[in-house]
Amino acid sequence: MPRIRHGVVMLALLVTGCSSVSPAAVSPAASPAASSAAPSSAAPSPSGAGSPSASPAARPSADRAERTLAAMSLRDKVAQLFTIVVWGPKAGAASKENEARYGVATPAEVVEKFRPGGVILFDWAGNVSGAGQVAALTTGLREAAARSGEAPLMIGVDQENGLVSRLKPLVTKLPGASQIGATGKTANARDVARVTGTELRDLGISLDFAPVADVNINPRNPVIGPRAYGSDPKKVAAMVGAAVDGFQEAGVASVAKHFPGHGDTSVDSHTGLPVITHSKAQWRKLDAPPFRTAIEHGVDAIMSAHVVMPKLDPAGDPATLSPRILTGLLREELGFDGVISTDALDMAGVRKKYGDTEVAVRAVLAGADILLMPPNLPKAYDAVLDAVKSGRISERRIDESVLRILRLKDKRGVFGPIHTDPGALRSAAHLRIAERVFAAAG
Repeated sequence: MPRIRHGVVMLALLVTGCSSVSPAAVSPAASPAASSAAPSSAAPSPSGAGSPSASPAARPSADRAERTLAAMSLRDKVAQLFTIVVWGPKAGAASKENEARYGVATPAEVVEKFRPGGVILFDWAGNVSGAGQVAALTTGLREAAARSGEAPLMIGVDQENGLVSRLKPLVTKLPGASQIGATGKTANARDVARVTGTELRDLGISLDFAPVADVNINPRNPVIGPRAYGSDPKKVAAMVGAAVDGFQEAGVASVAKHFPGHGDTSVDSHTGLPVITHSKAQWRKLDAPPFRTAIEHGVDAIMSAHVVMPKLDPAGDPATLSPRILTGLLREELGFDGVISTDALDMAGVRKKYGDTEVAVRAVLAGADILLMPPNLPKAYDAVLDAVKSGRISERRIDESVLRILRLKDKRGVFGPIHTDPGALRSAAHLRIAERVFAAAG
C-alpha cells in the first residue's frame, strides 16, 4: 500500500463516471456497482501510444504536470490510477462504511491515507443533501489531498440528467439525452451541458461522467435506453459533439461513454456480460461515430464498456480488458490521446472471467488510465504495484497514465485555488434554458 511521508498507508480514489446501482445488499468488502483503467524516484519521459508531443507553447501548463509526476514515488503514481467512493456528507464525518472498506472513519482520513487521484460523489453514499453541504464536502476533500501529497484531487460525479441524476435535489432540472435528441437541435445539447457543467463547477466538481455516446439501436436495451440521444449514429454524434462543447464552455471535464458502444445489448453489464456481434465494419458505421466526433471536439476522457465484441477482439475479453479495443481502436485508429477510464470494476460484466485483482492489472495493460471503483481497493492497488515491480507493467506505462491524469487536472483548474459558489445554482437563466428545452422536446 502507498505510504504518506511519515509511513502511514496511502492509496487512490478518483473520479467516476458510470451509472451506479443501489447498494442495498452490498457487503462491506464490495462497493456498489456503477455504470454510466525498475522503479525510480524520478519519472522518465513517457513515449509510445498516447504520449504527449505538443510544444511548451501549445501546452503552457505541461511543465506543472511533468514536475508533479517527477516528484511522485512509484507508490503514489500507482495510487493516482484508482477511483473510489467515500461515505458521508462531510469531510470530517465518521462512517462505518469507510471504516469497513478503508480502515479509517472519515472521508478526509480516506483521502489522507490513500492519496487518491480523485473521488466520485453519489447520493447513495450520503454525499448529497444540500448545495452548501456538497460544496463544503468537495472543499474539505481537496484540502485533505493538499495536506497529504503532491497531486491535487479531482472530484467527479455521474450527472447525465434525466434517468441518471446524482444531484437531482440541488441542481437545475434538465432533460435527459433522449429528450434532447428528440428536439433535433444540437444547440440544446450544448446549452444543457453548459448549464450542467457550470453548476457542477459551482459545487467544486471538476468532472462529469457524461455524455452518453452510445447509439441505442436495441429497443430491449435494459441499461442505456433513454440515456442515449437516439438510435441514429449521425444524429447522436452531432449531439455528443455539441455536449462536449458545452462542458468545455463551462470549464468542466466531460467523459464520453461507453466505448466501444453499449447501445446494442439486451444484457445489463451491472449484472451480466453483454455480447455484441457487430463486425468491425458495422462498428465503424453504428457505434464509432459519436466517439469519433467526441474526440474531434476535444473530449477530456472516454469510459470503457464491460461488453464483449468478439469480432473486434476474438479473445473474448470485455472491452475494458482488451488491448485491441482500448489501445488498437481507441488510441490508434481513432487517435484519442486523452484519459481512458474503466467503467466500475465492481460490476458483474468485468468480474466473470478473472479475479478482481487480476482485472485491475489487465485493465492497465489494455490501456486504461483510471481504474474505477475496484471491489477491494487495497488488493487491487497491491496487484498493480506488484505487476510494476515484477516488470509485467513498466513504470513508463504507469507514467503515461499519470501524466494524462495530471494534465487533465491542470487543464480543468484542479491545481488552482478552491472556489465554490453553491448559491449560484438554479439561476433564472438556467431555469429558462431548462424550460425552453423541455418545451422543444414536447
